[in-house]
Amino acid sequence: MPQPSKDLDPTRSPQDWFGAHLRHWRMVRRKTQRELAFEVHVSASTIAKIEKAERPCDLPLARSLDNALDTGGILAWLCLRTGADADKASGDVDNPAVAPVLPGLPGFPGAMLPGTESTTDDGSHVDRRTFLGATGAAALLAGTPLSHLIKPAEPSRLPSVVRPEDIEQVEAAATVLAGWDHHYGGGGIVRTAAEAQLRWASALLELPCPDPLRAGLFAAAARLGMVVGAADFDAHAHQDARRVFAFAAACAEEAGQWHLRAKVYSYRARQAVWLGDCDSGLTYAELGLAHESRLTPTERAMLHTAKARALAKAGELQAALRAVGQADEAFAQARPGEDPPWMAYYDAAQHAGDTGHALYDLIAVGHRPDTAADRLRTAVEGHTEAYVRSRTFSRSKLASLTMATGDPHEAATIGNQALDEVVKLQSRRATDDMRHLARLAAVHRTTPEAAMLRDRIKETIKT
Repeated sequence: MPQPSKDLDPTRSPQDWFGAHLRHWRMVRRKTQRELAFEVHVSASTIAKIEKAERPCDLPLARSLDNALDTGGILAWLCLRTGADADKASGDVDNPAVAPVLPGLPGFPGAMLPGTESTTDDGSHVDRRTFLGATGAAALLAGTPLSHLIKPAEPSRLPSVVRPEDIEQVEAAATVLAGWDHHYGGGGIVRTAAEAQLRWASALLELPCPDPLRAGLFAAAARLGMVVGAADFDAHAHQDARRVFAFAAACAEEAGQWHLRAKVYSYRARQAVWLGDCDSGLTYAELGLAHESRLTPTERAMLHTAKARALAKAGELQAALRAVGQADEAFAQARPGEDPPWMAYYDAAQHAGDTGHALYDLIAVGHRPDTAADRLRTAVEGHTEAYVRSRTFSRSKLASLTMATGDPHEAATIGNQALDEVVKLQSRRATDDMRHLARLAAVHRTTPEAAMLRDRIKETIKT
């Protein structure tokens, strides 16, 4: 005759809390008590007693259970916090100086159990809603080191030889990450994910590779390196960006890919100009234009614009205007269908914004501000949601231009719109533009809208 079922109430004691979790994970993995016991070299009655809180679980067994149930280390973590092995907690390298935690106190439950009752193979059941009520998520997540749960992750193994699908994956990663970079900015999760992908791609370069695939492999690595360098640049990790751009340029040349090479040198020029090294910026732009007859009109426009920005930052008025003219002439001949996929971003809005930035820098040496304003306004109106960061750059530059040379009321309106977008981005360059706008707004401290914008920027952008 079967024994009456025993309710599992995780609120009764730390051991009940642990037992409820063990049962949950066992049921998730669809194992009987006997099957689990066999895997961890104990008796089925031992598993049953731990689940029903009739005996404690020690740390070595908890770790064996984690391995058998593939929990990521949750049960060992719980074991230390339920008091079963509390005396060992201070000496555990993954859990330094941890005090036992009772249900309802801060700690991490490891799993959110379903909000229903579930009967187990031994006839007992646990009230899931009671469990959740006793271990509210807000309390359970407070002050908890979650990162240890992924430390045991085993890295993916490289193939023994490069395959076409490996190259396709690198190319796909570059496409996805470039989209994230344009939409979210290069910092945060975008840069972290991009760097991990680049490590994988660079490791592929060391593997045996069939000759027909070699050029494609290096081209894919160059494209991904270009994306990673751009994310580093946007995050102000400038030394990293220089190193990765150099890697990408070398890979592009190894692949014989002039189009990728041109794009990488465009990025290198832009970074140098951003850092105030106009000579290097001009040099990189000229290097990108080497054998420009091999490039598409869009690529030539991009590089002439980079050249214009270097010359404008250096205060070379006439040379910069000639470069803008060359960029406009090239872009007028653009045929997007001929461009490589990574050039899709350089549309009319991008061209207007980039040349508008160059003309903005010429205002300091006497150029009329209206031509820059017209181009920046065209860029703001033309950029889609896929290119939020580019739109933000042009909008903040337009606000700064208007604040410096036009109506501070209008500038404040544009600046607030730009700030609304900046706070959603992970872009150090965008926040730098906001700080510059705040300094210009400070000049108009008697204009309430300008003063309020300045205060909002200071409050919103802390670092």
